[in-house]
Amino acid sequence: MFASIPSAVVVGAEGRPVSVDVHVAGGLPGFTMVGLPDTSVRESRDRGRAAVESSGLTWPGKKITVNLAPSGQRKKGAGLDLAIAVAVLVADQQIPREAVAGLAFVGELGLDGSLRPVPGVAPMVGALGDLDVVVPVESALEAHVAAGGTVRLVQHLAELVAVLTGSMPWPDHDDAARSAPAEPPPLPDLADVHGQPLARRVLELCAAGGHHTLLVGPPGAGKTMLASRLAGLLPPLSKRQSIEATMVHSAAGVPLPPGGLIRRPPYRAPHHSISMPALVGGGSHGVRPGDVSLAHGGVLFLDEVAEFSPSVLDGLRQPLESGVSIVDRSESHAVLPAEFLLVAAMNPCPCGGGAPGDCVCGDAAIHRYARRMSGPLLDRFDLRVNVHRPAVDELLDAQPGESSAAVAERVAAARDLAVARQGGLNRSLKGHELDEFAAIDDASKAVLRSEIERGRLSARGYHRIRRVARTIADLRGEPTAAITVQDVEMALHLRARIGGEARGRAA
Repeated sequence: MFASIPSAVVVGAEGRPVSVDVHVAGGLPGFTMVGLPDTSVRESRDRGRAAVESSGLTWPGKKITVNLAPSGQRKKGAGLDLAIAVAVLVADQQIPREAVAGLAFVGELGLDGSLRPVPGVAPMVGALGDLDVVVPVESALEAHVAAGGTVRLVQHLAELVAVLTGSMPWPDHDDAARSAPAEPPPLPDLADVHGQPLARRVLELCAAGGHHTLLVGPPGAGKTMLASRLAGLLPPLSKRQSIEATMVHSAAGVPLPPGGLIRRPPYRAPHHSISMPALVGGGSHGVRPGDVSLAHGGVLFLDEVAEFSPSVLDGLRQPLESGVSIVDRSESHAVLPAEFLLVAAMNPCPCGGGAPGDCVCGDAAIHRYARRMSGPLLDRFDLRVNVHRPAVDELLDAQPGESSAAVAERVAAARDLAVARQGGLNRSLKGHELDEFAAIDDASKAVLRSEIERGRLSARGYHRIRRVARTIADLRGEPTAAITVQDVEMALHLRARIGGEARGRAA
């Protein structure tokens, strides 16, 4: 007999439907699986047999052939376990064929028959369209986020078979999914930062225009503290970004927040020992979202950026320009969302002293340290500022600084101006759009001409200066505010020359 059961797998952050076709026939007992299954899928044979027998059912002692269609697409993960087991039981006539009509199945089977959650339930359920889908109870939150049909929650294979054979109605395990979402914990507040007026201004510009930012300063200057408060200045994610971020986190196996959908801008701060696949996505056993995708819609913070591998850092260049991370493997291709704000922090030199008299590093050591970040990547930072340790009076002053909520209001207003004017953030302005929406006067052109002629500003840097100047003007809150020469000079001041650039390398 034959049975075909819908299920799905995950490639990158995208769910792809799979048809689990099973043929059970007489002959020597055996189990054959085709359709490019990986090791974890092949092992479903042993998990499925043990689960079926532990549930008081009979594993057919016949020739079983399983095909995972489409056959030319690699299948990975244990999420096909439940569909394979159900298809075998339907083909063996232990479950009525009509009972599974319109149903899809996603979940891992334990040897005792219990259903276990798997990463990527949200994109898998989303790929199944309007079908009703059966998932483990622990996957309720993710399934409800993306389901087009009814979500059926089951704890055990025996419970599922009892429902499908008419012995009991569908169980109600959905109380947790229907409960009111808990309030998420508060984000770190910018009011905790004492002093640092320039760095706070840079953080506001970064959030308002979407400008990538590099903070350079000695240990204890507050670089990490400042970066950790950037997400609190950003507005909630749009509906599109919220769904995309939720799918990415689900595919990566990262727990979703109360309520299911990710609405706050994410904040990711990977360690400097991170590998290229872990940062931009990929892996030896399929395509897994990296930190650039997990930061989609939010902030990616690279602390001690000079300690990262140079090849890993250069992998950021394509996602920064395109807003997606493209991962190609011999048997898979994935395009992962990667619209994020990059904030990096580094010491001015290996010892961290920086200032004359405090630094014990030689010139050669300083240049080697600075060269760990390539010029093309450095050129992609719109804002590059030196952060100094706060003065004693600022540090000991108990008066709190301006709160994140107050700054976030100005950021939201500036973003609204930009979107109403050009349909997007200022960091996205291209050549002809700059001439239309970020026009500069003759005095500003003279200032920029001088910087270009002295080799201190590249063509890319010229465009980025104009984008930052546009954001500075927008933060004044005037819908028709024109860019002034003071705005351009401030943008140049906030694009400090770092490390080896002092030797004449173009910025």
